[in-house]
Amino acid sequence: MRTLVLNGSPKREKSDTMHITRAFLDGMAEAAAQEVRIIHVIDRHIEYCTGCFSCMRGGGECVHRDDMRAILEAILDSDLLVLSFPLYCYGMPAPLKALLDRTLPLSSMAMRRVGERYEHVAQADFSRLRYLMICGCGFPNSRQNFEPAVTQFKLCFPRNHTILTVPESPMFSAPEAAVVTAPRLELIRRAGRQYAREGTVDAALLAGITSPMIPEAQYAAIVNGGAPQQPNQNE
Repeated sequence: MRTLVLNGSPKREKSDTMHITRAFLDGMAEAAAQEVRIIHVIDRHIEYCTGCFSCMRGGGECVHRDDMRAILEAILDSDLLVLSFPLYCYGMPAPLKALLDRTLPLSSMAMRRVGERYEHVAQADFSRLRYLMICGCGFPNSRQNFEPAVTQFKLCFPRNHTILTVPESPMFSAPEAAVVTAPRLELIRRAGRQYAREGTVDAALLAGITSPMIPEAQYAAIVNGGAPQQPNQNE
């Protein structure tokens, strides 16, 4: 499988969320051979979309001459598109959003009704593509945090998508938290193996991955500097 990872974190490889993404990719590689390419979006020259729609009328040609043309080619050459990003203001970081805006050349101005909504008719064949969203946040839980990003992802990629949202993700970058992060990363690797074999992750496994690693109040106290830095695995 050819996988393209769009890392939306300005921290590049040091991204908390990339710990999750790498574990998932490692699990996939354990199940089957993978060809993985990672693009750190912050390092690419991507102009903002101006909404001129030239690309949607003119056969996919954008007025900007930047790195997006090569990125679009990479997307079309992939089997799995992974959007890996930390939660910024309940959405994706600006560089990744700019990239997503610039995928307009893949669509035309023509619309068709699909179920209860209308969608633009594609200018390219990417029907085989599957989509994976991996998003971490620094809050103690998932409630009233990930919903805007999840909704946007589902609307942009309404079919063949899988979503992993993980709270307390800064702990993945803290060696002292390994007592709780190592088992969670193993769950994520397991999910990657299942995804590579079956194209999906079962609900029970997803629930385990997306739950808090330590009690919410304990995590909040650690972040606020009011508790020991070593998580208590038994609480």
